Amino acid sequence: MEQFTFTGKQKTFSIVLMVIGVLCMAYTYIAYDGGHHARFWTNFLHNSVFFTGIAFISFYLLCAHTLAYSGWHTLMKRLIESFGMFLPVGAIFFLILWFGTISEWHHLYHWAQEGIATLGHENYDRIIAGKSPLLNKSMYLILTVGLILFWSLFVMKIRSLSKAADRGDNDLATYKSTKFWMAIFMPVGAFTSAFFIWLSVMSIDAHWYSTMFAWYTSASWLVSACALLALFVIYLNGQGYLKELNQTHRHDLGKYIFAFSVFWTYVWFDQFMLIWYANVGEETIYFNTRLNTFKILFFLNLGINFLLPFFILMRNSTKWKIGSLGFVAIMVFFGHWLDFFMMIKPGIYTTMDVHGHGHGDHGHGELISEAGHHAAPMIELGWQLPGLLEIGTMLGFLGLFLFVVLTALSRAGLYTKNDPYYEESLHHHS
Repeated sequence: MEQFTFTGKQKTFSIVLMVIGVLCMAYTYIAYDGGHHARFWTNFLHNSVFFTGIAFISFYLLCAHTLAYSGWHTLMKRLIESFGMFLPVGAIFFLILWFGTISEWHHLYHWAQEGIATLGHENYDRIIAGKSPLLNKSMYLILTVGLILFWSLFVMKIRSLSKAADRGDNDLATYKSTKFWMAIFMPVGAFTSAFFIWLSVMSIDAHWYSTMFAWYTSASWLVSACALLALFVIYLNGQGYLKELNQTHRHDLGKYIFAFSVFWTYVWFDQFMLIWYANVGEETIYFNTRLNTFKILFFLNLGINFLLPFFILMRNSTKWKIGSLGFVAIMVFFGHWLDFFMMIKPGIYTTMDVHGHGHGDHGHGELISEAGHHAAPMIELGWQLPGLLEIGTMLGFLGLFLFVVLTALSRAGLYTKNDPYYEESLHHHS
């Protein structure tokens, strides 16, 4: 089949996931109001960054492949384009975040506290004051919502050219125009995405910085996008679509998940090792907090996102077998969702303590203790580990992502047959 049909059953499944997410977010907002609904807003921020980043990096990956004269991905080109169509939705999320928390921003971003950059004010912080030209609410709006909308313009342009090529509108000229716009987007997207990451994620730990953090975050997005792409391919194959995709295409997706998992680990280790070795207080505090207060998640993150894909996908055959590839893709997708949880929650958890607010309702979160009663808590769900509300919220965002992608996929042919590399992808083998 060359045209995808978004069935009522698939729509219902996506909507059910969205309803679960809305219910979880509503309950989180109502039941955990300690610290000005910080648990709700951190969950909202976490998933907004995660899924918007997947959309951005997927489109970036498409541009990189096209400009590198790659052919193997062409059969999946329309699917990857559909991932990018989620970007305008991401802009809406960050606009909601900006308006929804504007009066109490310092509970998410310490740099937004009143008077923190004003000399002589009781809240004055010299380090944050030095960063105030970047860390302020106006720049946040510009470098989150503004940048996502800017990226969306490129996605829409490439999408329109892709559809024009389907109609046979001067194929070669359309292909050259596509490459022209992609060549503009790649360097622009690379530099601007760093600002987006710095503002939306790294600035949560306002005193801390790392020159490798944008690389680290992008690597996490990239592995997540490859894993989700593999799951879409497996699902669509099972529904009778993309039958021209052969075992070698799945093998290549497996290689990407394997390779970028190793790359993510390299960046993770490099950042951690250099900061640990230098032992500079303003840098080590980041990892010290995560090792002491988030120890389980710290090592779980490394286990799921490196050890599991490394040892399972090391064998050549496991990269194309649907069972092993699908299992690893699910685990890695969830693992990097945990990775973003690890990037976001600890800094806000610490900020809440600084301001004297509890993490849950009236200072009492959802606790797990050794004896199952009111003993000293071992783990505080929603902060030190995701609880059911966090997982439910993620499912809601995932349902919306599925709805947007499958809707976009149904509005154009599954294959870009007029692409110069279509035949190469059709006969791809290794």
